[in-house]
Amino acid sequence: TWPEVRDKLRQGTRTVIVPTGGIEQGGPHLVLGKHNYIVRRTAAAMARALGDALMAPVVTYVPQGSIAPPQGHMRYPGTVSMPESVFQAVLENIARSFKAHGFRQILFLGDSGGNQHGQRAVANQLNKEWAGTGTRVLHVSDYYDPEANGQFAWMRAQGKATAAKSGHGDWRDTSELWAAHARGVRADKIGAANLAGVSGDSNGSSAALGEKMLALKIAAALRQIRHWRAQLANRLDK
Repeated sequence: TWPEVRDKLRQGTRTVIVPTGGIEQGGPHLVLGKHNYIVRRTAAAMARALGDALMAPVVTYVPQGSIAPPQGHMRYPGTVSMPESVFQAVLENIARSFKAHGFRQILFLGDSGGNQHGQRAVANQLNKEWAGTGTRVLHVSDYYDPEANGQFAWMRAQGKATAAKSGHGDWRDTSELWAAHARGVRADKIGAANLAGVSGDSNGSSAALGEKMLALKIAAALRQIRHWRAQLANRLDK
């Protein structure tokens, strides 16, 4: 509630995590809200781990490709897309709102590839505008990058080198959703031949493997945030 947020601010909480997900097709075996379920789980875990952060509601609508004519995920019914300019305007005004309330560290956490550019652009824009105000924005880039977060390295070490590549509705995607929201996985459709909307192999997916994938994303994000915070503190010391 708003009084609870007010009280957290009075107690010194100055960090807010802004999760961004998406509504997109994930083949016939993954529900459309996959990214929203995953990022809600990971952002909450990060807020608990940081101990001094709040988590904003998930931004559920993000860029998913051209609407007219339909391109990318928009070729599949159920996908919802936002123009890049609209997405960036939404992020900008979310950040401005939290700054107005007294938050000083605003973290953009995106669970979809289409979110990364907009988050980076808005963070850069606002950091330039807000230089010297004490409010900073971080695009948590290491969270979603499978090379930066260690997912691909772990998969190679486990003998899954062939799966360690970018895909969609594949082994990683399916396992992550299974861990975050098991009801969102249609297990009987995993690995079916000629899965429309799927890039990569979804065979071998499991909730246990998903837990490992999510843990790696969370750990990488926390490392980046803590390093960023240390850099900010050093600058203040100077």
